Amino acid sequence: GPMMAWLVTEIRGLIPLAFQGRLADMTAINELFIEIYNRFENRIPERDEILQIIYWYVSDYSDQTVTGRTREKLDPALSFYKDIIMKADLTDLSYLYQYGEYISANEKSIATYLNNLDQSVIDDMAATFVNGYVRGFELYKIDLSAKKNVQLRANIGFERVLRSTIRQFEALGLSVIVCRDAIHSINKTAGKLGLVSCSANPQYDYDHRMDKGLYLDKALCERIIGVTKSAYEQYADLAEDYAGPAWMDVFGETPFEPAAKEENIRLSDKQQKLAVRMAGQLTEIVNQYIDASAISFSIIAWPLPSIGDRFEAIMDETIKVNNLDNDLFRSIQQKMIDAIDGAEYMHITGMNGNRTDLKVALWQLQDPAKETVFENCCADVNIPVGEIFTSPVLAGTNGTLHVSSVYLNGLNYRNLSLRFEDGCVAEADCSNYEDREENQKYLRQNLLQNHETLPMGEFAIGTNTTAYAMARKFDITQLMPILIMEKTGPHFAIGDTCYSHSEDHKVYNTDGKEIVARENEKSRLRDTDPEQAYFNVHTDITIPYDEISAITACFADGRQVDIIREGKFCLEGTEALNEPLNI
Repeated sequence: GPMMAWLVTEIRGLIPLAFQGRLADMTAINELFIEIYNRFENRIPERDEILQIIYWYVSDYSDQTVTGRTREKLDPALSFYKDIIMKADLTDLSYLYQYGEYISANEKSIATYLNNLDQSVIDDMAATFVNGYVRGFELYKIDLSAKKNVQLRANIGFERVLRSTIRQFEALGLSVIVCRDAIHSINKTAGKLGLVSCSANPQYDYDHRMDKGLYLDKALCERIIGVTKSAYEQYADLAEDYAGPAWMDVFGETPFEPAAKEENIRLSDKQQKLAVRMAGQLTEIVNQYIDASAISFSIIAWPLPSIGDRFEAIMDETIKVNNLDNDLFRSIQQKMIDAIDGAEYMHITGMNGNRTDLKVALWQLQDPAKETVFENCCADVNIPVGEIFTSPVLAGTNGTLHVSSVYLNGLNYRNLSLRFEDGCVAEADCSNYEDREENQKYLRQNLLQNHETLPMGEFAIGTNTTAYAMARKFDITQLMPILIMEKTGPHFAIGDTCYSHSEDHKVYNTDGKEIVARENEKSRLRDTDPEQAYFNVHTDITIPYDEISAITACFADGRQVDIIREGKFCLEGTEALNEPLNI
């Protein structure tokens, strides 16, 4: 049964392959089907017979599938999807079906809505996105002119904005790469990547998230690592030209809580360790050919019509949130940083049912006149504006992080509780299922992504109270993306730091001070033991303002400075942030 279900998902890849005319890939999948079909013609085969066919299909064709996927993510000459965006008659919605993708009511509705906007509005939406991308290079003092290609990730239906975005990137001398999500099982990752549409069935996607468990073993891992290495060697010039992704995210789909099904393919304990190790080695290969300190990114989010009857009002408010005054926030946030720099740790406590009681240890400055612990983050790579963040010191970071409900990577976690010991998750729990063992599996597979534990890679204080007020005004908190929600309260990322793989590249705030908290005790192992240094995970968990009792900077001399008290900003000079909270 699981093998047949896996086969169906692989065969579904024939649809987009047919639209693209990729006959070699289609032939491989059809050959797989025929070989399995033949085994059933005269008898019921043994399970291992079918499993071996699947295994060798994945292994033998990885030269084709893995190499092809590598090129898709790097080569602007593969222009099937870009050509539709740039050349189709966008007033005739039949263009949506040229992709060969599932088209939901969301794709049709958002395309219709955008078709009715003035071109100036469309261009402004695209400019907010593109300008954020450019500012990221300027902020981190990276030479964008040395790069040639940018990868565009977005939802189908936003073609008018995407067309303007592509033109604005091309005006900067950048060619745009547009690919779809991975087709073959071996290439699929936890989240969709590329030009995508809303899911036809989120439970189906969830059920098949660990399909590699059907065939993954040590030999295959080594095979995939070797093929990936060869692929990046083959496309080394394209990798050198790659400037980084520009990601246009969406929000407003119906919240999804997956049902746990015993029939699903799962990774065994041994396979989980293999998968984690392979992911780490694949990342190291990518970083050999794409220097993380020489690229940047930008990400922005827009609502979908499925968010409800007030979609247009929510879109208007989102445009406002995405274009808040950078200079105003930078000034207010600098006051916070000046007050916090030099503190020994931050103490965060919850209220209104929130059980958070957590101490986050901070870097100690060697030269306070030239150094700072927190980055002053405006609407640069992460749009919208509004946070200061740092990489915590793991030793001394202890306590409990709790949030009553949070959506992470499209999945809901109820009563999520993480207990940290010296900066690493020592215990995790939630109340999604009645059976505690199911909750533990859910957390291990999805939140920890098959790691035994994860460190706290980031601590941040979000300052975008306007976005918070928007979520409350329209009662859409549970639908908001983490990109925006992370700016609406303190947030904590488990996994790698924000400076992952670029810790040695010096970065500065606009006041000229170097941000020195770019690593922790884990990432410091990057030169001596890289497999222990990185986790290839970075998941932000936000506590809303109305669940925060206090955020307090605590100094070695006993002095304490409150940043937030009873859900409101209380540091002198930050009072303006409270105005949107009066709702």
